[in-house]
This record gives sequence, structure tokens and C-alpha cells, in this order.
Amino acid sequence: MKYPVYNRSFTGNEKKYVMDCLDSTWISSKGSYIEKFETSFAEYTGAAFATSVNNGTAALHLALMAADISAGDEVIVPDFTYVATPNAVHYTGATVIFADVCSHNWQIDPADIERKITDRTKAILLVHLYGAPCDMDRILSICKKHNLLLIEDCAEGIGTLYKGKHVGTFGDIAAFSFFGNKTITTGEGGMVISNNRQLIEKASHIKNQGVTSKVYWHDVIGYNYRMTNLCAAIGLAQLECIGEILADKIRIANAYRESFRDTCIEFHEQEVDTQHSYWMCSILLKNSGLRDKLVNHMKKHEIDSRPLFYPCHTMPMYADHNEIGFPVTDNLSYRGLNLPSYPELTNEDVSFIAATILKFLEENT
Repeated sequence: MKYPVYNRSFTGNEKKYVMDCLDSTWISSKGSYIEKFETSFAEYTGAAFATSVNNGTAALHLALMAADISAGDEVIVPDFTYVATPNAVHYTGATVIFADVCSHNWQIDPADIERKITDRTKAILLVHLYGAPCDMDRILSICKKHNLLLIEDCAEGIGTLYKGKHVGTFGDIAAFSFFGNKTITTGEGGMVISNNRQLIEKASHIKNQGVTSKVYWHDVIGYNYRMTNLCAAIGLAQLECIGEILADKIRIANAYRESFRDTCIEFHEQEVDTQHSYWMCSILLKNSGLRDKLVNHMKKHEIDSRPLFYPCHTMPMYADHNEIGFPVTDNLSYRGLNLPSYPELTNEDVSFIAATILKFLEENT
């Protein structure tokens, strides 16, 4: 594809730091870059503590375990999210309770959260979807009212702000992803952050096989969720370039917004008092029946795209949730597309992509 949905570029110190790892022979889960990356990421987000892991799903699982989520608990999760979010809850033995999202920002609906709370509800696991933040004031109020834990899935939210504060620092604990298509990457990797030292210490202990100071003595069932020094080296170099990366994302989003202004396309907008980091530039069509045809038309012009996430309740393993109904999620999911968004994409490229989409819709409606 001439225009992929995302394309990775490494213009900073990635090669230098990786070669330093190789020269030093510190390539596994020990080495100076791990601590440097953790410290720098905590400082960037404004969190007190951070611990790195080998992928974003592991980060979610670790955050839930650190918060003592287990069998018998219910955790409220948005239905409109990547499947790793509810899956991580299932890993703990807890029960997933899906909530619908808001039509104006696509984020978990605080009103539906309240409707889903029972005497077994222990936590809300929210998702800052596609780089836009949730309504943190209302959700924090709900957590306080019902004495619930708040866990933030920030896999898509690096650089996302709510009232000037970075997402992931509002709740008890948060998880980030550094997969290859994320805002910054380590290839595969993730991070758990918190302002609670005990939670991070517990997460760090579990991720390292529950090892103790006594050689080969372990006091809990742990996991090998550690990040390698090589991955951390790439992550540190990427984080050093976060300003330029986000500036390009916002530039591209603004170009799409301008191209779709006063048309039938609805662009995923930024709300007041927030900073949308535009992990993906996403649009909604008026007619869901045209989406797949549009995708095929775009491919003929070498433009890649991705559908928005399918509603989790429609997947076989969550079929028991089908009877509840999630009208907003259903409506958004089948009308939406993610468009190409990567630093090398010029404003002229965006104009061509938008014009290709609009011409197809004009000819088919």
C-alpha cells in the first residue's frame, strides 16, 4: 500500500541505544535502559512510579492483579474497545460487565456505568479510546460515591490530556502499550504506572516471577512479564521524540478535519479542556452499508484503512452479553474507519485520501 494505516520511522537515538545494549551484552531483562525508560516515562506522564512489561496486555493483567481483582469481583469495561481489555479481566477470574459508550466522544458512558454497578462491582476499567480521554470528573465522582477502584487502559492514550493532566494518573493504576503501531513503540512492550508505591511494588514483584532476595526462592505465583533492555532502549529513544511525534499526529488530524469540514463525514473531534493525541484518525460514515465498499475502493487507490473495533459483546466468548444491548457501540462500530496517520504523511497526501473518500460517497449516495 502506498498509504498504510501506520508506518514506523526511527529518527532518534534508537540505533545508538540498541547498539549500546549489544556492545554491553545487557540485552535481556536487566540493564540500565530499563530503569531510564521507567523513570523517564513516569516523569513524562506525571506519575510517581512506573514498571515496564513485555506487552500492553500484560500491563493490563498486572494492573488488575496488583489491585487484587479476582474471582467473585465484577469489573465494568466499555463494550467499545480492543478485546485485550475484557480478556485481561477474565485472566484474573473476575467477571466482565460491559457498559455502552457516549455518542459524542466514543468513551465509556458514566450514566451506563452507574446502571451496571452491583454489590459485586469492585472496579471500573476504562479505556481512553483512539487517543481521546474519558470524562474523568464524572467517573472519579462515581468511584468515590461507590468506593470503586479505577484502572485506566491507556494503550492508545500516550500524550492524551484531560484538563491538562495526562491520562493514567487519575485512577489507582494504569496500563500503557508500546506495540509497533502505538504512538511510541518498543516493538512489543508496555508500562504500568501509579501514584501508589505499594501497587507498583506488587506489580513489579508479580511480573518478575515473584522472586525474592533469596536466590531461586519465590513467595507468590508470578509471571515473566519483564521488558528487555533492548526494548527499553528503543522506548527511551522514542520517548525523547514524543513532542515531534505528537505534533505530526495533530497536524495530520487537523488536515483531515479541514478536508472533511461541511461534508457528510463525521471526524472524531477533540473536546473542550482535553488534548486528543490522535493515536488513530477516525471517521464515521452516515451509512454503515457503504463502509466495506469504501474500504475496497480505497484499496484500489492504495489507501489502507481499518474498521473501528467490533463490539466486544458480539464476539463468541462474550455472547452471553448479547441480550443486554449496546446501541451506541453498535452504531459507531459499523460506521467507522481508521485512516492513514503516520509522520511521513503530508497534508497533500491527506487531501488526496479525503478526496478519494468523498468522491466515492458522492457517487454512491
